[in-house]
Amino acid sequence: MTDERQPVPVRTMLVAIGLVVATYLTLRAIVVLAHIETLLVVSAFFAIVLTPVVDFGRRKLHVSRGLSTAIVFILGLGLLAAMLYAFVAPLVDQGRTFADNFPTYVSDAREGRGPVGDLVKRFNLDQRILDAQDSIEKSAGKAGGSALKVAGTVLGGVVSLLTILVLTLMMVLYGPGMLQDAVNALAPDRQRRVRAVASDCARAITGYVMGNLLISIIAGALTFIALLAFRVPFAGVLSLWVGFADLIPLVGATLGAIPTIGVAFIHSTPAGIGMLIFYVIYQQFENHVLSVVIMSKTVQINQLFVLVSVLIGVELLGFLGALLAIPAAGVLQVIVRDSWDHRKGRLKPEPSIGVDEVPLSDVVVEGAVDGTAVPE
Repeated sequence: MTDERQPVPVRTMLVAIGLVVATYLTLRAIVVLAHIETLLVVSAFFAIVLTPVVDFGRRKLHVSRGLSTAIVFILGLGLLAAMLYAFVAPLVDQGRTFADNFPTYVSDAREGRGPVGDLVKRFNLDQRILDAQDSIEKSAGKAGGSALKVAGTVLGGVVSLLTILVLTLMMVLYGPGMLQDAVNALAPDRQRRVRAVASDCARAITGYVMGNLLISIIAGALTFIALLAFRVPFAGVLSLWVGFADLIPLVGATLGAIPTIGVAFIHSTPAGIGMLIFYVIYQQFENHVLSVVIMSKTVQINQLFVLVSVLIGVELLGFLGALLAIPAAGVLQVIVRDSWDHRKGRLKPEPSIGVDEVPLSDVVVEGAVDGTAVPE
């Protein structure tokens, strides 16, 4: 008997081709719209963090959601402006002082006086600069094009920040209502489950923000103490810079340490060496002890999972991945735990008996046929 294969229907072939094309277009759209997706993810992150504050203000002040949102955003922007002013104002003043005294610094360096002069004299830096003068002039001639690129990058960053601000505002205002409408379309038992999972996810993200702020405060405070111990000038400004930079997971303390160590070396060589040793020790302590312990308490995820999630985030998305890795890990853990609990607590289609989970119907039938007692 010959095996005659039936031809594949044209409709099935068209459906398969359509699925392949749809998959390709979807993946292509994800790649092309990556920048917009990033803005949406970051805006959603800030919206989730700010929504509890807006709700709290609405309950305590007995105002509308729009007014509460406006108050929170105005206070947040005012606080951010005050912190930036506290950081920038001393830099401007000290920069003006440095510019006024720059000729003196150059003279001392050439004559081998002061810490900078000691470095110049020890490593023969003045002769090295003269030897590399041609290269320096060529680099300076190419600086115009680089400046335009930097200006374009800065402008793009400002536009992205404004976009994130507007998107966050819209999400805080209209996001809860849209989510509520979507949840109301589900079955009653599923509504309770989705609300509980969403609440736990929001709590994980908020805990991450609080933990990150606490780590940054600790980094700034320890830096301030170390700078005072070594009598390094501008301790307040440098500590504030370290606190800002330390908001970046893993590498934040290092970015904050670079200018701080440079200022310490300018002050004195022992102070520079001391601050270098301090940051080497503190960076290891923060990455492997402080961050892991605090994030495991605030986000309530396993310490090893915290470290692994940050490493994966950095590898996949770089800076943005480092910022979002820990809250994403917290949200993922909440969803997985809920799915597991729901599956574990779900009733079986048919009760079973014993460790082998023998279906009850099989036992009843066998007992009825054999005349043996059915186990209770």
